[in-house]
Amino acid sequence: MCTSIVINKKKTIVGWNLDILNMEHRVRPTDDGVFIEINDAKEGWLPLFGANSRGDFVGMPTCWPFDERSNPAGNGQNIIMLDIDLLLQKKSLNAIKAIAETEPIFSIPGVTFMSALSDAEGNVLHIIPGQGHQYFEKPDYKIMTNFSPFKQNSEVHPWMGWDRYKKAESMLQKASDDFDVEDCFAILKAVAQEVCPTVVSMVYDVNCRTVYWCQHRQWTNIHTHKFHFT
Repeated sequence: MCTSIVINKKKTIVGWNLDILNMEHRVRPTDDGVFIEINDAKEGWLPLFGANSRGDFVGMPTCWPFDERSNPAGNGQNIIMLDIDLLLQKKSLNAIKAIAETEPIFSIPGVTFMSALSDAEGNVLHIIPGQGHQYFEKPDYKIMTNFSPFKQNSEVHPWMGWDRYKKAESMLQKASDDFDVEDCFAILKAVAQEVCPTVVSMVYDVNCRTVYWCQHRQWTNIHTHKFHFT
């Protein structure tokens, strides 16, 4: 489970709840990004989620229910590698958008990972392997939980996050032009999970190039990292 939020008011603010079970994670701040990394048995620590100094943000929710069209088949691009390339600034959002428009994108066998990507301008790209992509030029707000935006609630799964989506949507519809970091944390707190626990809640103030995060729903213990940029 996971929840991704992008809102464009006076500021561009991005929010992300990482909800996982039985996976070792860490948050690693650097000069180039604040990376939420997962310890993979084969690959070691992989930077799969987070923010970079250029203004990009990468979220990668799992789509429930699984759709077998996302399995690797023939030539195409691996969604995990595309996300890492954006996070590590090896590709731009526009470059990944061009790939999504021209090439098949797949996930890993048996799991449909989706991409919730944004850039410094507040543009948003959602990719659902095997189903398609959606690009939004600086939308008022966009949300992604764990259901396919192409299917909405036509297929029901306990972890699809329809309730989280609706709760976040209701709060964002009421958001003022002064929506800021604290307001985003309030939404993340409202949609945080315990069964599949929220292990990291991260907010990115893109205009100020400042990342805020807490772990294990410790809402009063917020860490901060500011990028230096000109």
